[in-house]
Amino acid sequence: MVAYLDVAATTRVDPRVADVVLHWMTEDFGNAGSRTHEYGTRAKAAVQEARTFLAETVGAQPEEVIFTSGATESNNIALLGMAPYGEKHQRRHIITSAIEHKAVIEPLMHLQSRGFEVDFLEPGPSGRVTTEAVLEKLRPDTLLVSLMHVNNETGVVQPVAELAEKLRETSTYFHVDAAQGYSKIPEDLMAPIDLISISGHKIGAPKGVGALITRRRGWNKAPLEPIMFGGGQERKLRPGTLPVPLIMGLYEAAKLFQEGQARWERDAVAMRERLLAALGKTRFRINGDAEHSVPHILNVTFDGLNAEALIVRLKGQVAVATGSACTSASYTPSHVLTAMGLPPEVATNGLRFSWFPSQVADFSPEELAETIARAQPAAS
Repeated sequence: MVAYLDVAATTRVDPRVADVVLHWMTEDFGNAGSRTHEYGTRAKAAVQEARTFLAETVGAQPEEVIFTSGATESNNIALLGMAPYGEKHQRRHIITSAIEHKAVIEPLMHLQSRGFEVDFLEPGPSGRVTTEAVLEKLRPDTLLVSLMHVNNETGVVQPVAELAEKLRETSTYFHVDAAQGYSKIPEDLMAPIDLISISGHKIGAPKGVGALITRRRGWNKAPLEPIMFGGGQERKLRPGTLPVPLIMGLYEAAKLFQEGQARWERDAVAMRERLLAALGKTRFRINGDAEHSVPHILNVTFDGLNAEALIVRLKGQVAVATGSACTSASYTPSHVLTAMGLPPEVATNGLRFSWFPSQVADFSPEELAETIARAQPAAS
């Protein structure tokens, strides 16, 4: 059986989560907006329970949780929703990094077309943007800083908690795309981050559900304007009928991950050590700062091997990727590895392994390494 080593793209829905989703699809199937019968009442109460739990996982209040279709929509609401405030108050400067997911980069490019100035910081070979680099770019007209929690290609953790404390002393808002980090490094997201995007399908929930955390500063809400209209749900920021089954799936997945997080981390570290030990018989380089990375994502380039050709060779053993699933159809060098200043032959051939320990219990890193070692040309 092919081992699935691409959880940074998506995860298998936990069977316990699937059971919950099915229940809310086929038994308690009411609309949370229906006020006139018990089906709607039960759905509304369930959504509130989910909202309260998700808020607790990041140290927020229930009313600060806005349910969305996933991190991409959350990012768009956060970034485009702040734009009217910036335009009104002559604050059209935004700071981000050049290694963000396209779900952040492309909305910001749209804002550039509307007259916003965006600084895309390059992190260098470590793949980690420093707090100092962000603060050096800060200006009186800086509306927003947007920095991802965990890079989806390298697994490098960005200093979002430290940066949040610094930015809280300013009038600049802070947005974090936490699609890859939510539940994995829970303490980071307890920091005073104004806007947090999360995604369900990275933690065993179904695709199509996520949330935007809109944390208050004292009594003041983040000055977001809706980018969609019709219905007024989710405090008018995300109109549309709430997908109760998906929300309850996200709730269940987040609960399960929280309960098993310590074991998950321990086992993910053990798998990483096994994989790296096995790859010792090959010639490779790790892309990104291994000391500041999540334990379940590893990006490597193998000397003398084309990544796309290697994926084809490995397809009977493992499911892996060259980078973001949203850009995997492109054969251009990774924009993340390129922004890190890595040579073209490295940036073009980065291979990402990512795993959930419980789903690769029978996986043999040794067999994988043997296949790669046989494919590598002799060292010159």
